[in-house]
Amino acid sequence: MRLIVGLGNPGAAYAQTRHNVGMWVIERAAARWSIRLATRGMAHRGSGRLGSELLELAGTLDWMNITGSPLKGLLREYSLTAADLILVHDDLDLDLGRLRIKQAGGHGGHNGIKSVIDAMGTPQFVRVKIGIGRPAPRQDSADYVLQVFTREEIEVLSPCLDRAVDALECVIHR
Repeated sequence: MRLIVGLGNPGAAYAQTRHNVGMWVIERAAARWSIRLATRGMAHRGSGRLGSELLELAGTLDWMNITGSPLKGLLREYSLTAADLILVHDDLDLDLGRLRIKQAGGHGGHNGIKSVIDAMGTPQFVRVKIGIGRPAPRQDSADYVLQVFTREEIEVLSPCLDRAVDALECVIHR
């Protein structure tokens, strides 16, 4: 079984922000793979299959910067380890619409990833990073990630979300 988690912040006020792009990928994956998402516990989640692989999709476990502990609880619920986790999240260091798959590594200044690494005690899990671009000079990064994408940015980002689901399929079937 694989647990695929999209990072984000809960609530309608944050649903369309840059920080929630990981959850957008989870929603696209659920639609493509015919997995119904519903709120259960601290997560919006659903179970299904991709080929012979059993999957649990989840998103918005808690506030981005403290998501590690609920995520660890979800892994424990399914008797999974970090090796079974695929984390999907926004990345300021990638241009808008760029995608990167990473096997492990540090948090790179991303407080959500830092929370997950701290809670699990290991950085050894797969990440699918979605580029959201950099803030303007003198703009605070925290403010930037909580902004809503412009219509033009969504046009650039939309194909990347589909490629992110393609990337998840590659990681799952490798």
